[in-house]
Amino acid sequence: MGMGSLLSLYLLPRAVFLLLAACCSFASGGVNNYNTSDAAARQLQWGNARATWYGQPNGAGPYDNGGACGFKNVNQYPFMAMTSCGNQPLYRDGKGCGSCYKIRCSKHAACSGRTETVVITDMNYTPGVAPYHFDLSGTAFGRLAKPGRNDDLRRAGIIDIQFARVPCEFPGLKVGFHVEEGSTQVYFAVLVEYENGDGDVVQVDLMEKRARRWTPMSQSWGSIWRLDSNHRLQPPFSIRTRTDSGKTLVARDVIPLNWRPNTFYRSIVQYSS
Repeated sequence: MGMGSLLSLYLLPRAVFLLLAACCSFASGGVNNYNTSDAAARQLQWGNARATWYGQPNGAGPYDNGGACGFKNVNQYPFMAMTSCGNQPLYRDGKGCGSCYKIRCSKHAACSGRTETVVITDMNYTPGVAPYHFDLSGTAFGRLAKPGRNDDLRRAGIIDIQFARVPCEFPGLKVGFHVEEGSTQVYFAVLVEYENGDGDVVQVDLMEKRARRWTPMSQSWGSIWRLDSNHRLQPPFSIRTRTDSGKTLVARDVIPLNWRPNTFYRSIVQYSS
């Protein structure tokens, strides 16, 4: 299985199924040592991956609490340092940013077998580790361990894990938009955050004041989208986002008339589960 294989995911009401390219192979049976109290986890179909970790042992990964997706303060709610780099099949040139995965490990003696949920917030293109490679924050890696054995597991450096795509849940949060530094009246860049469900965004469109059509934005990097305009943009702006499964959400006039760069604007809408 090549590094460029893509993980296509579809969310169904009572289960999450991973649809894989024909060349991909997953373990057909479960591992008996997993936490049997996690009934929801047993319903998932799990794939095989390998995990490493980076940053501080109890940190969120990057020293600036950011990452290649553009998310900020990933050490705080709602990410709470439960974050991961993804290699190309997971990061997907940034379109995998914000995706949520359950992960678990059992082969190492320090593994607890419990499931934990992590969010893709960064990228790692280190070749040869595994077709699916999670480079976890120190916090997330340690959470896979039995009580008191966090450091034992971290010392292993690289471990075999299982993973499954799951819907993201950000209780109490609506979809948010951070207008990036450098935005002007003719150049507008925005970071999209906190999407329930798929968690990721594959297309963003902008509508100006009194406009009758949506203008597609281009992915700049990570989860940051930009619009290079040939005229002075007329706020307020409405923003439409589309996720990997095709769901769309419209935040009307979410960017106000007096918007400023390097400012976060919360919408009043959220994807339903």
